[in-house]
Amino acid sequence: MTTTATPSSADSMDWMPAQITMPYTLTPGQATGVFLAELGRRRLVGSRHGEVLLVPAQDFDGRTGEPADGFVEVAPVGTVQAFTTTDQGTLGLVLVDGSATSFLHRLVRFGDEGPSVGARVQAIWADSPTGSVLDLEGFGPLGQDDVSASGLSAEEPAEPVQQVDYTMTLDYRHAYGPYYGTLFDAVKHNRRLRGVRCTECARVLLPPRAVCDVCFAPTAQWVDVPGTGTVQACSVVHIEFVGQRLKPPYVYAEIVLDGSSTRLIHMVGGVDAEEARTAVRPGSRVRPVWSERRTGSLADIEYFELIDGEDL
Repeated sequence: MTTTATPSSADSMDWMPAQITMPYTLTPGQATGVFLAELGRRRLVGSRHGEVLLVPAQDFDGRTGEPADGFVEVAPVGTVQAFTTTDQGTLGLVLVDGSATSFLHRLVRFGDEGPSVGARVQAIWADSPTGSVLDLEGFGPLGQDDVSASGLSAEEPAEPVQQVDYTMTLDYRHAYGPYYGTLFDAVKHNRRLRGVRCTECARVLLPPRAVCDVCFAPTAQWVDVPGTGTVQACSVVHIEFVGQRLKPPYVYAEIVLDGSSTRLIHMVGGVDAEEARTAVRPGSRVRPVWSERRTGSLADIEYFELIDGEDL
């Protein structure tokens, strides 16, 4: 079956929700490491750079390049210079008394009226220290408590935090465009695979695209491609890395589906890793095993299984 390759947004999926999650370890350095360690002791510490005091503590003054020549405990109070409120809370720039730079942190416990520029605030400490900047829960309205500095021993600041475990998470929308959108719409709703034919060389491209990658001519017709295909190359993956959908070991393969001219990368399943070393090879015939998921992506194919008795 062929159709003209002029999909509209009404006929194709426009986008999919996606997320990048990247765990890593952060090395804070000497000054920031001491600053984080002192937060766990409920003390706010700055660094001295000549006549300038910076809170949070820094290894160098970003304006002059002057290195830190010591640490100073300051009273954990300051003034709100600016703030923004989101559905996840309020962030503010707080100028700690005596500091030359502002401290970006949460503004908490302000009630329905919220904070205001110029408001006086004090540190609100977390109940249990974890070695992160959230040992300081945030800054709240200045009360009547004693918030003076307790006195930092210049010769014996806390041992710096050496490493912070961290995870960066980014939620975004991945725009498909009309070609991938049409492919994934058919995968999700009809469980069929669709390629697009080049107007010059008549190759069928899957995944589909607007221009042929060989002769650079435009594509013009949609083609329904059967799910059966032939393995062109394969490898047994034993290494574990972030983002894997399957737990190793598994078989990773390049598959040319019948009637198409390009390789589709997917997994071959239904065989264990040892059997796969000899059972899956270039020329092996495979077919898709569809998942119960309907996400509108190639992940809707759980894997490709071997077709018994077929080999090219």
